[in-house]
Amino acid sequence: MFFPRNVSRIAIIAWICFFSMFVIAEEKAALDLDERRAFGYLEQICKLGPRPSASEGMTKQQDLIVEHFTKLGAKVSFQEFDTPHPKKGTPVRMRNVIVSWHPQAKERVLLCCHYDTRPFPDQDPYRPKGTFLGANDGASGVALFMELAHSLPHLKPTFGVDFVLFDGEEFIFQRDGGKYFLGSEYFAKQYRERPPAHRYVCGVLVDMIGDKTLTIRQEPNSVKHAPGVVRSVFETARSLGIKEFIARPMDREINDDHIPLNEIAKIPTADLIDFDYPPWHTTKDKPSECSGASLVKVGRVLLTWLQNVPAEVGR
Repeated sequence: MFFPRNVSRIAIIAWICFFSMFVIAEEKAALDLDERRAFGYLEQICKLGPRPSASEGMTKQQDLIVEHFTKLGAKVSFQEFDTPHPKKGTPVRMRNVIVSWHPQAKERVLLCCHYDTRPFPDQDPYRPKGTFLGANDGASGVALFMELAHSLPHLKPTFGVDFVLFDGEEFIFQRDGGKYFLGSEYFAKQYRERPPAHRYVCGVLVDMIGDKTLTIRQEPNSVKHAPGVVRSVFETARSLGIKEFIARPMDREINDDHIPLNEIAKIPTADLIDFDYPPWHTTKDKPSECSGASLVKVGRVLLTWLQNVPAEVGR
């Protein structure tokens, strides 16, 4: 930085202070999350229609995801595998999406969600074979990550960050029975059996976090497997005054994509989920039941947490 020789020290100091304030304000603006934009992403995803694994809607969603995250500076890759169709037995191509920020970091934090939708709204009492858009159960996590992507290039996290979008979370064609968590199980086994050059210190799974009346309590399996992650995330929410995070246990255990991550990959991972959602697995799970404000509240907690992840959470 060059200043003319006749400029006073006071003027130089004043200019530096002004410039520093400008940079800080610019960085703060980059980390601000936008409710309307986040909700717009959720609507955009739902306009693609149902998005079961290997469907036309899923392919369109994958194109959307790659374009969005690449444009914002992330490294995007697919982790592909085949699984038998639950009814036909023919191979179905599954694709986990890995979105990497600060890819040079060898110690990383995993933020994940599932991005497939259930083939049918089998809990709908009137139309169990109707159209299932999965606005909250499927699109909300993706929309949140799309919104967070505006901030991640400007973030100075403790660790590198990967978004992982799991396929095949519920490629189920019957109400009872069937195999869940196909994408997260494959990811966990690959991490265990073919260790990458990096290590995941810990992880957070988000699922159904777009509900208008958001309430997130501590999920018991998460407390069991990843107590440090749960404690630090909920402490972050408390410090931000986000009252939708309630530091008390849920009244039920949730089996979700965090189970393979904890039990197979040994990545301490907490599940942030609002399971008190009446439109669950029905035709009513539409954008009108969701809120950009809810997405942003979860996003604010995660952005703040990423900048202060305690080193001991993965020990």
